Amino acid sequence: MEAWFSEQIDQTFTTFGTSHTWMLSIYLVVSLVILLMHQTLKNSSVLHNIVRYSLLFLLIISEISYQTWTIMHGLWMEGSHLPLHLCGIASLLGVAALITYHPKLIKITFFIGILPAAIALITPDIPHGYEHFRFWKFFVHHMAISWTSLFLIISTKVTIKGKDLLETFFYLIIYSVFIFIFNIYFETNYLYLNGPPIAGTPLDWMGEGAMYYISLVLTALFVFSLMYFLYKLIKKTR
Repeated sequence: MEAWFSEQIDQTFTTFGTSHTWMLSIYLVVSLVILLMHQTLKNSSVLHNIVRYSLLFLLIISEISYQTWTIMHGLWMEGSHLPLHLCGIASLLGVAALITYHPKLIKITFFIGILPAAIALITPDIPHGYEHFRFWKFFVHHMAISWTSLFLIISTKVTIKGKDLLETFFYLIIYSVFIFIFNIYFETNYLYLNGPPIAGTPLDWMGEGAMYYISLVLTALFVFSLMYFLYKLIKKTR
């Protein structure tokens, strides 16, 4: 247990290795189950609340345990451990949405929570393998973010319109400006506005300089549009 929660890396992470493939499979299966059980999740208050509070627990315990781990090992820095990345914000908004069921929060988490978390699961930026706490924290947390976003939109009466896409995109741009200033002041790289992470991600294809920022904006708009299209498709199918 001591080694499981330690700072050292005894087993490195392998992209698309056995443990990674298992995590992706679990993510896909549970996501499909949530989609297929949408009507039951709406009609059964008992099952609905079981899923609701389970996701709430996973989101909260993931963030608290990670912050605790970084503090215990003297690793905590405002430059890399604040929940200011897109998935971090999606996690916090997901918690708020699960508690309040505020329609606007549900709509925002739908756009920023599902695909960004799914992409993170496919291209994880973690050094530890499955025998370490950070491996499980990363995958459980990001899966919970995506599942929460999906659960909230298919198990409630909230509907998404085109203006919700544009409104969420506007919020993201405003937030990005704030983070851009924050990055300059604290010399950080939240939202990866100063460049892609070390681990290989789709951000490596965004170009450099002004083209990098243009690509980020266009990609965000494309992802939001794709999410809206999938929402309309799922709604039509149901």
